[in-house]
Amino acid sequence: MSSSESDPAFPTAPPMDGRTGPARLRSLPTRLLSLAATHSDRLVNEGLAADDARKWHYAVLATLEESGPASQAELSRRTGIYRSDLVAVINELTDRGLVERAPDPGDRRRNVITVTERGRARFARLDELITELEDVVLAPLSRPERDQLAGLLARLVDHHGRRDG
Repeated sequence: MSSSESDPAFPTAPPMDGRTGPARLRSLPTRLLSLAATHSDRLVNEGLAADDARKWHYAVLATLEESGPASQAELSRRTGIYRSDLVAVINELTDRGLVERAPDPGDRRRNVITVTERGRARFARLDELITELEDVVLAPLSRPERDQLAGLLARLVDHHGRRDG
């Protein structure tokens, strides 16, 4: 949490939208992208928290569901979660019985993470929830517009070399 979020000396401003403020700000794509991302992030985080989950839980479960068991290092690369942060996420998922951590038979110095049946069921629920949350975030857009937006955002992310999970 930044100091402006927690310090009463820095009151929070009302949320901005694309229709208020100076015309120059309303027309800056980078600013609009930032505002949309902030709004999306808040809605997704709140929606997942209401279901006792986090984005990183979803990212790890989705990666394991799609690609199968993986080492912690491989999961870090595939999800974009820093290794040090990933350990805490895996601990949370292990404590909930959603993944299992076991030594790699080929290299006992590393662990392999595997999704459990309970984890698959949890992933299915979270996947439905993410779809519902995306519908809220993207409500004003038609299906073709959503597809176009996703394609454009993927191009930006690819261009900048940071395809995070």
